[in-house]
Amino acid sequence: MTRHVRAVVRNHSAKKMGNMAGSQMMTLNIVLPLRDRSGLARFVKAVYDPTNRSYRQFVSVEQFTERFGPSQKDYDAVVKFARKHKFSVIGGTRDGMNVVVRGSLATVEKAFHVKIERYMHTTKDGTFYAPDREPSIDLPFQLWHISGLDNYSIPQPRLITRSAFAKQHGLNPDAVVTHATTGSGPGASFLGSDMRAAYYGGTALTGGGQNLGLFEYAGTDLDDLTTYYKNVGQTNNVPVSLVSTDGTSTACLESAGCDDTEQTIDMTQALGMAPGLASLVVYVGATDTAIISAMTTHNPLPTTIGCSWGWTPADPNTLDPYFQKMAAQGQTFLAASGDNSTWSASNEAWPADDANVVAVGGTDLVTAKAAGPWQSETAWVNSGGGISPDSISIPAWQQLAGVINSSNKGSTTLRNGPDVAANANFTYYVCANQTTCASNQLGGTSFAAPLWAGYLALVNQQAAANGEAPVGFIDPIIYAQNLTASYGADFHDVTSGTSGSYSAAPGYDLVTGWGSPNGSGLINALTSTTTTTAAGFTLSAGPPSEVLTLGKSSSVTVTISLSGGFSSPIALSAAGEPTGIKVSFSPNSLSGTGSSKMTLSVSRNVTTATYPITITAVGGGIAHSVTVDFTVRR
Repeated sequence: MTRHVRAVVRNHSAKKMGNMAGSQMMTLNIVLPLRDRSGLARFVKAVYDPTNRSYRQFVSVEQFTERFGPSQKDYDAVVKFARKHKFSVIGGTRDGMNVVVRGSLATVEKAFHVKIERYMHTTKDGTFYAPDREPSIDLPFQLWHISGLDNYSIPQPRLITRSAFAKQHGLNPDAVVTHATTGSGPGASFLGSDMRAAYYGGTALTGGGQNLGLFEYAGTDLDDLTTYYKNVGQTNNVPVSLVSTDGTSTACLESAGCDDTEQTIDMTQALGMAPGLASLVVYVGATDTAIISAMTTHNPLPTTIGCSWGWTPADPNTLDPYFQKMAAQGQTFLAASGDNSTWSASNEAWPADDANVVAVGGTDLVTAKAAGPWQSETAWVNSGGGISPDSISIPAWQQLAGVINSSNKGSTTLRNGPDVAANANFTYYVCANQTTCASNQLGGTSFAAPLWAGYLALVNQQAAANGEAPVGFIDPIIYAQNLTASYGADFHDVTSGTSGSYSAAPGYDLVTGWGSPNGSGLINALTSTTTTTAAGFTLSAGPPSEVLTLGKSSSVTVTISLSGGFSSPIALSAAGEPTGIKVSFSPNSLSGTGSSKMTLSVSRNVTTATYPITITAVGGGIAHSVTVDFTVRR
């Protein structure tokens, strides 16, 4: 049900370099489809709608499987299929919707009716292997995806060295500006604890009772984590565990040619922000689906997840069932937006440009003093962002009036990113590979993503204290909230600095998103501390004062009424207008209880029986919608 053949293979631009040895062993992850995709989409929409009775009524792993996952019969059929074709079944679960298998290349080719061949890479040195056609199977139903059939795009950490940045921009490394003059680490570099002081600033919340996950393509050497804490005079009290999701080794030693820089960075940033976590689990695997499948089923379930890797999938829809599953289970998946400035076809944006994840961009942070509060912030010059190069449609929460405008130059049809941001400049202290630790030499949005995962663990801790469920996928929430007067209390709005084709601007922009977290303000906004009183307004639409006349241009006036309301303005917007239809409000923003007259103008002849227009009112972080059908007479 998803693509596997790379475009360069499909269009014959990659030169064939010969066959591979049939005895070569391959590990694949066979993914089964959702049982009710449309039902899951409706459930996720409802569970993030504050006006719906299902709001934050998340399902458990077992409940998800029973409602939306594969049947036991279908799962057993895939396992039987694998064993019939002489694969070794080495992992996977029905809850995870996957079966991990291992077999020879000859076995793979026979079972899936493909030919795996070597090709010369079109953009990098060396070769890659890939199937020459889409796989097919001898089963009475379709599979969703088979991961591991090619190695065209090798996942890379969202990390860049100061020297590489200098070379990229034709600079001397010493000329790269750094603001690491107020950090607590060696050379005044920033530690994870400095980010906690800057972005949270309190002491009450530590992530207590919360479980955080890190998405990694390689294992780590925990001695590096120990070295970091020893060198900075701190102690880590959070249990850290490494989980292999498909038999991939969780060890990463420099002596064996493995680099654990990214993995150690992710741990120090998450732990620095949330030093009281119940657990931190590093999930390691060779394929994206194996890793994320485990993250949706592991006990305890990680409620916040940081991903600091980027790659180009054969099909950008591959992980959507898992991202939607996470949203349904109250999990938050945060992905670094990248370190090569504006997104493009040659600048890997995925998975950050997927509409079901929180994309985290980069900033340049200045604090008032060591371990001190936030002072100022500008856009980081290499922060990844822009318009989805994978042609992912714009999600509903980016279609809210006021999000995309002439200042940020965003798309009104495709997904824009990032959503949020945090420090990514060359201002950190890093220990890795059991070598000399470095100050102010490494940067990237890979620092920002785990930092945000740690911050949301603080949010979930407060939610738990309030007797609430975790916040889950925050994008539908923060976009609505940030269109209100509370935006400044929730986020540091980064308004200066440029990265590639885009510049930071007031409000949402395509370099820093909405900005960085503003202490306890955002924590309170995402929990019931401020939202329990926000359900006090309702929206209704009166009947049209007239009806449209078939075959003629016309206009209709409808009264939009509010009851309840807030002291802050409530913004009105319309969506779903067909071509030739214009909607206007007078006024277009209300305070407290009130009403507004909406005029719908038809600039061409009326041709259909009804014109359903959805009117949305947003205030205090709550969005209410009502659909008005404008009828037609002859």
